[in-house]
Amino acid sequence: MIFNTTKLCSIKYTEVAESTVVVAENKVELRRALIIKISNQFAEVCFFNNLKRINHHNKNQKSMSTITVKDGAEIYYKDWGTGQPIVFHHGWPLSGDDWDAQMIFFLQRGYRVIAHDRRGHGRSSQTANGHEMDTYAADVAELAQALDLRDAVHIGHSTGGGEVIRYVAKHGKGRVAKAVLISAVTPIMVKNENNPDGIPLAIFDEIREGTASNRAQYFKDFTAPFYGYNREGAKIKQGIQDNWWRQGMMGAAKAHVDCVKAFSETDFTEDLKSVDIPVLVLHGEDDQIVPFPITAAKTIKLLKNGKLISYPGFPHGMPATEAATINKDLLAFIQS
Repeated sequence: MIFNTTKLCSIKYTEVAESTVVVAENKVELRRALIIKISNQFAEVCFFNNLKRINHHNKNQKSMSTITVKDGAEIYYKDWGTGQPIVFHHGWPLSGDDWDAQMIFFLQRGYRVIAHDRRGHGRSSQTANGHEMDTYAADVAELAQALDLRDAVHIGHSTGGGEVIRYVAKHGKGRVAKAVLISAVTPIMVKNENNPDGIPLAIFDEIREGTASNRAQYFKDFTAPFYGYNREGAKIKQGIQDNWWRQGMMGAAKAHVDCVKAFSETDFTEDLKSVDIPVLVLHGEDDQIVPFPITAAKTIKLLKNGKLISYPGFPHGMPATEAATINKDLLAFIQS
């Protein structure tokens, strides 16, 4: 801060006496009045300079933590550290916060870690439209371009796994080094004539209904199978459940309802076939949300350069409940 003492010290004694309504008959009283005048003006200058600095900081913070994509939606993201970038894609109906255990782990090992909130989720815009895989992938492409991400590793959980493979297939050429699909919804979940062993549409209708009519309670109940806490002998961590619910309730009900179609009915078969980069597939064999036999077991057969690790007894939400194991295997793959 630059403070103009010359201007303040040029104040005439008579001006000080008039403004402070002090009748000074000796030099001591005049000097005291002058000091009071200068002190008050100095405090005022400091206050307004600090206010400007705070406002400038807040403006910079906003511009650093969101991007505005082509349709005007704001996509929130966290971007920590330097080094090779690792981009984390969260599942339904969560946010980038679901990757805390992985973000800190890789940040401490010298990587640049990025996690965004999908449109309609977390702190991103609660848009009415665009809640389908092509738009999700396009949003990621704009984020990657804005942050100039190259040689990146993209890691997706559940719905985020679908987002990763669609992004890599359509937009990732020249930017992506490797990809990881964790408990992912690929190649397709819903039962249809081409996927006769898939999950009946009625199950996804129930998810839509629960989300639309009683989201707060439905989300609380959903955490039990999500983390395998409904299994006998499970070590329940209430904080993990509460954090899931907190993230879910931050997002928009409209986005969450629409996203059910995106994660259940999108067919990623051609995306998986087209990808040349190394892809690691991680899946729990006791996944009650995205069953292993109809997803990961099929996904690995469609990849040109894939590797599968399955975990007996691990649940859908294993990046949170089994973070040490998942982080170790992620690190080994990234460093390979």
